[in-house]
This record gives sequence, C-alpha cells and structure tokens, in this order.
Amino acid sequence: MPRAVRVLFVTHNVPRFVGDAAGSFVLRLAVALQSAGAQVDVIAPAAADLSELGTLEGVRIERVRYASDARMTLAYGGNMAEQVMASWGGKVALLGMLRAMRRAVRRRLDTAARAGEPYDVVHAHWWFPAALALWRARRAGDPPMVITMHGSDVRLAQRTSPAHPVMRAVLGEASICTAVSGWLAETARRIAPDATIAVSPMPVDTRYFAPPTAPMSPRSGILFVGRLNAQKGLEDLLDAMVSPAMQAHDARHAGAPTMLDVVGDGPARELLHARAVALGLSERIRWYGALPQPALVPLYQGAYALAIPSREEGLGLVAVEAQLCGTPVVAYADGGLLDVVRPDHGGTLVTVGDTDALGEALARLLGDEAAARHRGMAARDDMLARFSPDAVADRYLTHYRQARR
Repeated sequence: MPRAVRVLFVTHNVPRFVGDAAGSFVLRLAVALQSAGAQVDVIAPAAADLSELGTLEGVRIERVRYASDARMTLAYGGNMAEQVMASWGGKVALLGMLRAMRRAVRRRLDTAARAGEPYDVVHAHWWFPAALALWRARRAGDPPMVITMHGSDVRLAQRTSPAHPVMRAVLGEASICTAVSGWLAETARRIAPDATIAVSPMPVDTRYFAPPTAPMSPRSGILFVGRLNAQKGLEDLLDAMVSPAMQAHDARHAGAPTMLDVVGDGPARELLHARAVALGLSERIRWYGALPQPALVPLYQGAYALAIPSREEGLGLVAVEAQLCGTPVVAYADGGLLDVVRPDHGGTLVTVGDTDALGEALARLLGDEAAARHRGMAARDDMLARFSPDAVADRYLTHYRQARR
C-alpha cells in the first residue's frame, strides 16, 4: 500500500483557535486533505500568547518566533503591509519573519528526510510573504513547491512596481502555481507572463455554513462582512442604503426601516461611523466588530442579502459562506467575485461604484422574500459543487501529483 502524501504548508495566516477567521480556508484545505488520506503539517509565524507547537482540528502547526512579543504583530490581523510601510520597526519585523520561516522550513525538511519520511510537496500560501521566505532556498532533493495566490499578495504587487521582478522570480521557482479566482490568475499573469497559473479556489466549511434547520424569525435586513477599509467598500454600501430605491422601499414600510448589520474592523472604522451619522443611518446600523466564524452563521441565515461592494476581491469567501447558508449575494462585478456571484445561479452583480444600482438590487430582494430565498438556494447548490472541502482537496491532490512529476 503506497504511503500517504506528505505536504508541508507554509503560510503567514492560519487560525489561532477553532472558529478563528484568520486564514480559515488554509486550515479547511489541510483538514480536507487529511480526510482524503494525506498528511499535512503547517509552519506559520508566531504571535504573543500562542503556543509554538500545537494541533488544530487534527493538523499539526508550528508557529515560528521572529521577534519580541510586542513586535510579533504582522500575522493574523490582515494589515501586514500597512505595518511594514508605517515604520522601520515593521520592516525589521518582516525581515525577521522571512528569516525565521526560512530556517524553520529548512530544519523541518532536513529532519523529515533524515527520518526517512520526506515531504512530497511544499505548499506556500501567498507568494508574499511565505513563498518569498523560501526564495533561492531550495537544495538538491528538496520536494517541489506549489504556490497559491489568494489576493492581497497580488494586489500588493500591482501597487508596487519594484515587486514585479521579485514576484516573477518567486513564481518561477514553483512547479505549480495556482490562484483562487480567474480574475486573480489573469492579474498575476500580467505581472508574470511566463507563469502557468491554474485556477483553484479554497474550500469553505460546509459543516457550519448551511441554511437554518428550523424556521427563523423574519429576516433582519442587509449584512456586510469584511475589513473596514476602502477596498471592501462599506462606504459605498452606506450610500446605497440612502439611494432612491432604498428610500422608496423604506417609505412603503413606514416604521420598519431596513437595518444594516456590519461585521468587521479595520483602519477606516471611525471614518465610517462618522459617515453613517452624516447620512442619518446611525440608528439603523448594528456594528458587531470582528467575529469568529461560528458567530457569522446566524447572521448569514437571518439576512435578506449579503452586500459585497468591494473592488479587486481575490475571491470573496464571505460570498461563498453566505450562499451556502441560502442567503443571496449582491456584489460589484469585479475581481474574483465574478467567479463566485453568478447571476445564472442566483447571484446579483452591479457595476462597480454605482451605488444607486446597488441600492436597487438590494431593494428588489427586500421586496420579495420568496424570490430572495429561491435565489439563495440556487446559489447554494452552485457553491456545494465548487467549494466543498472534498471537491477542493481532490483538485489540490491532482496539483501535487503534477508537481511531483
């Protein structure tokens, strides 16, 4: 009987605890691969108050120290680039992270080879920083490398032209490159035209994200889930909430104005709060802050629609999660959302920046709950076929076999 495929994940983002949203899709893939018979270990950066060695949902994770506790803040918060650009301390911490992860991977590969249990593949998630940490570190006999681009890494290269030759060099060392959406793959090809990039999304946990099993109270309104920054577009959604179509809908339902639930945190929090007050929306918005994944499920299930007015989204996993819960999604026709929110499968796409069109699409769903439910369930069937852990794990096992050849 052949031995199990051994895979070493290298990433700057993987959940710190059960239900943590940070890099949750990386853990989901690891769990799905192990369910399919592979063995997956993970190397990731450390953070204050995290054990350096541990197991999460059956996956072994080594978290590598790279600075003092006070400086180990680059990973898990979604703001690594901002921290690095903001100070010399951030830049020094990044260099420390790259060196520490490089040494940890080298040590793990050598130890496994000496023990007669070598890894078959190294899978680096995000070309920056994980694959960059391994650049020019390969030795004869090392396993092949697979690099997956998730979105923030490619957007960073787009904005920073000196990063283009570095990205091309890093991708050139991979046996297989993947991107989680067609838009992301095409964007990466414009920077690295010689790279062969397959489109392979990450999985979503279908155990959690499902329609309610019992009838729920009336749906509560519109839901937004994401970082509070310019790219995610909450400011556009606030404008859409006072668009003519939404005002007309609220006038027809006097005494019960449409509510907006906002889940997330980020650098634009105070500006967005002020914008909501200026638009007269302060009494109609519930600000939840960042929430663990299990807490999102009832919010998805209880919303008329999830709004995603973001630009250049790498994929849009929150759209997958909502649609798995049977909740329809209204999104900007941009980035990886074109792969996920499909009008012929229950999704709704509007022109980027057209807040009136965004408001009209939301008002239509609010005005017909039966139609909204039908669209949501049609989208759920599409998501199960493309984003279930079994389906995604099978695709990545195929990539690993190709890389080994």
